[in-house]
Amino acid sequence: MMQFGNGPKKNPRMNAKVTEPADSGTQSTRPGKMARRAPRIISGVDEAELTPAMRKLVRRLLADIEKFRNEAEDLRARLKEAEEAADRDSLLPVLNRRAFVRELSRVISFSARYRVQSSLLYIDLNDFKHVNDGFGHAAGDLVLRHVSESFLGQVRASDYVGRLGGDEFAIILTQADQDQAQTKAQQLSAHLAAHPPRFEGAVLPIGFSWGVYCLEKGDNPETALARADEAMYAAKVSRRDEAQ
Repeated sequence: MMQFGNGPKKNPRMNAKVTEPADSGTQSTRPGKMARRAPRIISGVDEAELTPAMRKLVRRLLADIEKFRNEAEDLRARLKEAEEAADRDSLLPVLNRRAFVRELSRVISFSARYRVQSSLLYIDLNDFKHVNDGFGHAAGDLVLRHVSESFLGQVRASDYVGRLGGDEFAIILTQADQDQAQTKAQQLSAHLAAHPPRFEGAVLPIGFSWGVYCLEKGDNPETALARADEAMYAAKVSRRDEAQ
């Protein structure tokens, strides 16, 4: 059979070698086509779809949102500081009466719900008037601060120390029965006796009388405080009788 020409023609596309470019960390592109830039996303919107004016507006809104978020965080921090300041005694680093009564109500409910025992200490400083009369009110304020700091240093983080007024304090001992509360009161008294306050080089021995009341279901804060106060007063009278 005769053949015309030089045989079947070869398709240059079928035999051409395709060389892949080295991986340079960027997406390869085909010859003859422009590389496409990855779209920039602004808050879920493709920036390429926005006009210049819209892009400017969106960026401004995002900056305002960030500013407002920071201002809100600052406001929350200031509010927390204000709430803590409102709960603190005006002179001492302990709860004031209002905040203490609130926490006492909460502990009464908690103890009743979970059937655990918690106790209340009612504390009255002995002969505090003599400190004010003999050394002045500056010395009296120093004694109150020393006593409150002594109490705070000797109770647990779950307990609460409050000043009810004047030289009267109260302590909520969570998950503590009558005997445990009595033991804690004795420890507080012994610690204060071993570490008395000092004013202008003079030692100011100060002690306190206390009453213990174990919280019961159905109590309210004022009733619990009244019963602990009665127990404290009985102990103070007994101490005076023994001293005579």
